Amino acid sequence: MPLDQHEDPFEGRFGNALRRAGDSFETDGQSMVNGGAVRGRRLLFRQRAAMLGGVAGITLVGVGGAVLLPGIGGGGGGGKQSVAAERSGEQTVRDDDGEVSGAEMVQRLKDLLPKGKFGGESARGTDTEQGPYAQVVYDDGKGAAAVELGLGRIDPGSEHARQLTDCPDKTIVEYDSCKESTRPDGSRLLLFEGYESPDRRVDTKYWYAQVVDPAGFEVRVMEWNARAQKDSPVTRAEPPLPTAHLRAIVTAPEWRTVVDAIPEVAEKEDQEEKESASTERPDDPAAPPMVGGEAIRWTLIGLLPENVEIVSKEEELESDFAYVVLDDGKGQSLVQVNVQPGMADLADSLFGADAETLPDGTKVVTRQGPGEKGGEGVVMWTVDTLRADGLRVVISAFNSGAQHTAATRETPALSMAQLKEIVTSERWKELG
Repeated sequence: MPLDQHEDPFEGRFGNALRRAGDSFETDGQSMVNGGAVRGRRLLFRQRAAMLGGVAGITLVGVGGAVLLPGIGGGGGGGKQSVAAERSGEQTVRDDDGEVSGAEMVQRLKDLLPKGKFGGESARGTDTEQGPYAQVVYDDGKGAAAVELGLGRIDPGSEHARQLTDCPDKTIVEYDSCKESTRPDGSRLLLFEGYESPDRRVDTKYWYAQVVDPAGFEVRVMEWNARAQKDSPVTRAEPPLPTAHLRAIVTAPEWRTVVDAIPEVAEKEDQEEKESASTERPDDPAAPPMVGGEAIRWTLIGLLPENVEIVSKEEELESDFAYVVLDDGKGQSLVQVNVQPGMADLADSLFGADAETLPDGTKVVTRQGPGEKGGEGVVMWTVDTLRADGLRVVISAFNSGAQHTAATRETPALSMAQLKEIVTSERWKELG
């Protein structure tokens, strides 16, 4: 299946990512079918995100692949007992599904909320396959709102744990407030105020608090200004609880007893799942290693024309991806690059019959279209390449310093010819 000519190869990345906290980011079906997803290959966009859950932790999303939500099993942390455990859709609350039952989970959450009316209760106990969580629709008299809590175990020293408690990059994710801190006991705390949809296509706000302690205990509480996180009308201007109250909920001592009640067999299965999920290409153990973000960024910088100034760049680099924000005196322009080796067997699915083939066998596809992250007037120009040895290099440029902000100029700082020259440079071979 040929790649959609209007598809953002970096899409998603912040898909669930930002929705990492839950599943606010949506997986692009076309991308999942194409390339990466076909083989389980993951091109990480950095959504650290994960705040993919609203972006908490913001997450990582795959270029041409599924969004990886920290805490939802794909990002190597949390797995079945993750804070961001995949929603089951169940609306029942049982009192016999664990040492700490779903009914008790709901009650503990309600006890930590201010006085109000409750409805829409849903929960799982500690013996359930997906792990304990609780959700209620809470109304303090100013509008009903969904409030959800989940918890589990995680490797506190892992990259995933760091992502869960690091604020996302504002160039990639739009939010109103994000604060990260280290508490006296050594635990890491993140307080986030953002939006359910990274492109702001809906007005639903998404706030959450996340804590990860040195022993590997994690808990997250999330809230929206609507009765449900998705497909539900906004009921109030903001979610009901200030982040200070969310902090009090996630740091409440009673949640530790819930984690301790999770059966060891479930913990073992979760660890096995995390180890499998953290493997870059679980179905291809002989696949080449991922390319470091720092090497990608410096290669990109070395190929830029002299008339542009770098005004911003990614602070904490992830594998396979890097970006810079340029300004040639006419306004800021985001440029991002993904590099992924070992894609030769996916040439037909990634590049259709209309792709240009260069003398050295490199396939090239170009795309020009509107941006897809909500920024007013934003356009995206992309050149996607696949060399004969399987090295895929994709570059995209925008006429704004961030995809979700309004255009700062008529066109990107780099022309399509310049993008093609950069992405087809021989220097990328040194990285693959």
